[in-house]
Amino acid sequence: MNDICLNASSGGTPLSTRAEYYGGDIPWLRTQEVDYADISTTSVTITEEGLRNSSAKWVPENSVIVAISGAGVTRGRVAVNKIRLTTNQHCCNLEVDPDLAHYRYVYHWLVNQYEDLRSRGQGNRSDLNIGIIKSYPIPIPPHDEQVRIANILDHFDALVNDISSGLPAEIKARRQQYAHYRNRLLTFKEAA
Repeated sequence: MNDICLNASSGGTPLSTRAEYYGGDIPWLRTQEVDYADISTTSVTITEEGLRNSSAKWVPENSVIVAISGAGVTRGRVAVNKIRLTTNQHCCNLEVDPDLAHYRYVYHWLVNQYEDLRSRGQGNRSDLNIGIIKSYPIPIPPHDEQVRIANILDHFDALVNDISSGLPAEIKARRQQYAHYRNRLLTFKEAA
């Protein structure tokens, strides 16, 4: 991963005891929001003062974000930020070099590697860290092939998870199936 990234970083958390650090206009992502989806909003925001007084830093849009810790199934989940945002320290933020790799391809590769990635956790909580993510292997086919793969997987993901496109496609397929079987079941040979 390190070879295809312009930057790999984690974020930070402003002191929760300082109310003036929260409720601003800076999106701040926590690991529970990293859940195999594009991120266009966050449930928590921080202020400029919160940003200045913590390790939180700006992450450019279209970065691949990996939850490096978290209870249960959170550790190892992946997302892509569609807005510029900041994150807590439990997120590994990968700014993919567009000349070397397509960010959607990297996203789908890491989604596919969820179990293996999780198995590489260390310590009492089996947390991942930036070093583990940066050294994680990724095959890099030609750029056009990466885009083709990402587009196909994005399409399937939309069919499965996006109710506005997946459900209508499923309804259409079931209607065609119904018409096919109805026609076969209700077609009789004429009596001689």
